[in-house]
Amino acid sequence: MISIAREKPTGADLGLLFERHTADMHADTPPESIHMMDAGELDRPDIWFFVMRDGARPVGMGAFKRIDDTHAEIKSMHVLAEERGRGLSRAMLDHLIAGARAEGFTRLSLETGIQPTFIAARALYAKAGFAECPPFEGYWDDPNSVFMTKALD
Repeated sequence: MISIAREKPTGADLGLLFERHTADMHADTPPESIHMMDAGELDRPDIWFFVMRDGARPVGMGAFKRIDDTHAEIKSMHVLAEERGRGLSRAMLDHLIAGARAEGFTRLSLETGIQPTFIAARALYAKAGFAECPPFEGYWDDPNSVFMTKALD
């Protein structure tokens, strides 16, 4: 049974998710272009953090961060590699979109990598209606980054 719920990112059983996410982010991205947040950085009142569980086992995570009253950013979206191919990434993305919309945000943006590691992620975001955009809040024109945004209407 798959469930998604808001949790604290510092939960004791989330270590594998963060280890795998960190490894993926560092696999082929130069350090200066890695914009991930660790569990402690995600544990803030302006960040909504969610865990996807298959029964009791955490298999995915995702978050969105408030940029301003109308704009939020997806952060730390990850599904364990051995769980991919089941539609879980799309389920998490849909959950984040719905959650941001429910919180009153009218725009949701993200930064992802240009490297081969991120091809599937970029395709998922594009299929969900995200379009490439210029860098936003705190980012710069980084050749290793792709910026995407979606109006939440």
